[in-house]
Amino acid sequence: MDLAYLRAHPEHLPTFLTHQRIRETPVSGGDICATSRLTLDDGHSVFAKTWPERAGRPVPDGFFAAEAAGLRWLRDAGTVAVPEVLVALPELLALDWVEPGEPSPAAAERFGRELAGLHRAGAPAFGAEWAGFIGALPQDNTPDPGPWSAWFVRRRILPYLRMSVDGGALTAAETGVVEELADRIGEFGGDEPPARIHGDLWPGNLLWGADDRVRLIDPAAHGGHRETDLAQLALFGGAPHLDRIMAGYQETWPLADGWRERVPLHQLHLMLVHTALFGAAYRDAVGSAARAALRGAGRATVDR
Repeated sequence: MDLAYLRAHPEHLPTFLTHQRIRETPVSGGDICATSRLTLDDGHSVFAKTWPERAGRPVPDGFFAAEAAGLRWLRDAGTVAVPEVLVALPELLALDWVEPGEPSPAAAERFGRELAGLHRAGAPAFGAEWAGFIGALPQDNTPDPGPWSAWFVRRRILPYLRMSVDGGALTAAETGVVEELADRIGEFGGDEPPARIHGDLWPGNLLWGADDRVRLIDPAAHGGHRETDLAQLALFGGAPHLDRIMAGYQETWPLADGWRERVPLHQLHLMLVHTALFGAAYRDAVGSAARAALRGAGRATVDR
């Protein structure tokens, strides 16, 4: 199997893998999927993701289709580099291989400008035309006209709060402060039309290429708020050269007043996803983000 054959017959890839007709090398790729590098007969490499069977749990319906749709939608904007989708089947996803490199200030600044361009490409509504996932969890992408603040609470905060509470990950204290934040969402300001966002842009979902360009991977793409992507880039130690990313972004499309105070609000969504997925280990992060957001609510409104 070479690249031309794979493009023409993507449905044959599982058969070739089953019969060991393609060299497969495991690579690191996150907590949800098994990932590998496939070397084709023409020497071309492909990045493949599959769903490991865990206690007999099958891959969720539409899981890889949602990621493929998001990657294509982000790529269609023609701004940020996104790996090409080569194969999207119910049981696997295969993308063009990107040779990894080291982060650099120049690549970071270029990425900031490109990310602004991606966001500016916009979306017809909040949500998306496909059913979504974030990690292994479903994400409600029902198209919604907004406003953003009400949509964000309804589709991105309360569903994962309920999952986290039902799973025993949060106490009454964290639950109460998140509910207070939801009730006061109108105090934060910052409503904007839907941007075209990655949706799960923690630093691990940036792929720094050997060609000194940053690519987006593993999206939970949808129409959302551009500040969400930027806030997530600051999580878990922050993206390399985050100051240069922000400088490139601000040069291209400056953020609205009060954006700094809203950072914890936008980070809260991903923290709740983590308590829903991984349990009480992220309990303190949820409480800290919600309390910080509430402290900043008044300042954000004043800055408008």
